[in-house]
Amino acid sequence: MSNHRERATALFQEGYNCAQAVFCAFADVTGLDLETSARLASSFGGGLGRLREVCGAVSGAAMVLGMAEGYADPKDAQAKKDHYARVRDFAARFREANGSIVCRELLAGGDPHAAQPGGEPEARTPEFYKKRPCPELVGMAVDILDEMLEK
Repeated sequence: MSNHRERATALFQEGYNCAQAVFCAFADVTGLDLETSARLASSFGGGLGRLREVCGAVSGAAMVLGMAEGYADPKDAQAKKDHYARVRDFAARFREANGSIVCRELLAGGDPHAAQPGGEPEARTPEFYKKRPCPELVGMAVDILDEMLEK
């Protein structure tokens, strides 16, 4: 596998949201091009359209798991059960490392204003990156995914 962490971090630094950065970094796994990947993941940034719900890095990772190991047959109850267990496993690992999988809870420690739902996305300035844990959360999500996909 390529270095997904470096790719995801670079994508986030370029301005892609957290979900896009994670999902797009795994193009070698999903088989999707950058534009398609970015469009698919675009709604999940900021905890789903800046609602500050489930962290976009977690959503992006769930999308990767779906592409890599998901199920397609709605009648295959075992495949559905197994896949949901993988997603819960990912979420549990992320929560253990970060205390939450919820965007507003992850942001609250560094910048209470950033944890508020809605509003316009902020400009990606050096100050933005200093006050946000997002680049590290993206990296952690990718590390957990890499570990899970190696098995």
